[in-house]
Amino acid sequence: MSPIVGPNGRIIAEDIVPNYLQSLRKRVRDLGLQNIVVSRGEAHDPRLPADSVDIAILVHMYHEVEQPYALLYNLIPALKPEARVGIVDAFAPTSKHGTPPNLLRCELAAVGYREISFDRLIGSDAYLAIFAPPSVASRPRPDAIVACKGAR
Repeated sequence: MSPIVGPNGRIIAEDIVPNYLQSLRKRVRDLGLQNIVVSRGEAHDPRLPADSVDIAILVHMYHEVEQPYALLYNLIPALKPEARVGIVDAFAPTSKHGTPPNLLRCELAAVGYREISFDRLIGSDAYLAIFAPPSVASRPRPDAIVACKGAR
């Protein structure tokens, strides 16, 4: 993605696992990529600066999120107006490294996100779902978020 955003764009590559981050930093350094910042988030909070993200892309990791409502809630302040959240995951139960689409839709809706599109990725068992986040002011209070039924 580094060439796509170009020298004036910025990518924040994030994870919560120190070993993954160490490997990623090495790869970024070895490739000489100047527009990537490697950042460590927390399981419940990406810890990103306010209004710093145009597009958040979660690739084959949403099913690993142990606290999806907290993560989605805490992501909202980092998103700029008109930002989008893209989620790539597999058509499979979370126990088999996927996220059933109905569970994904329910969890994001519970935090106030609105589905923009949902497309199967050709030649795979995965999909790309795109959501518009609520504003900070319109997101539900944490105690008002109702958990979705379904196995995680």
